[in-house]
Amino acid sequence: MLKTQDEYEQVGKLILNSCFEVHKELGAGLLESVYECCLIDELRSRNLNVKNQVKLPVVYKGRTLEKEFIIDLLIEDAIIVELKSVEELMPVHEVQLVTYMKLADKRQGFLINFNVSLMKEGIRRKVNNYYFS
Repeated sequence: MLKTQDEYEQVGKLILNSCFEVHKELGAGLLESVYECCLIDELRSRNLNVKNQVKLPVVYKGRTLEKEFIIDLLIEDAIIVELKSVEELMPVHEVQLVTYMKLADKRQGFLINFNVSLMKEGIRRKVNNYYFS
């Protein structure tokens, strides 16, 4: 588990560099599932611990309810990456990421849209209201 802001920044850079590499190789316009498997491979080649399609239950007042979400990627058990391949990122996509971060109690997340001509236009970073030690 990542503990310091520096550790989060280092892993964040590896995640973004991996996204840039995948986008450079594949370009825009493919299915999200293609980007997901290629990004997993790229992240693992950089020695990052990656889990994909992670089930996230809704726990309310200590009870697990009959609702669950699926996190696209969980990196180092600390950073959520939600992938898209859409014409334009919408506010609901950011709400989705923030919901996952809050339910999973994670400090940082990335919303990545691969359907862009320049990768930097498809990246949104969110940081939960946490203080780093």
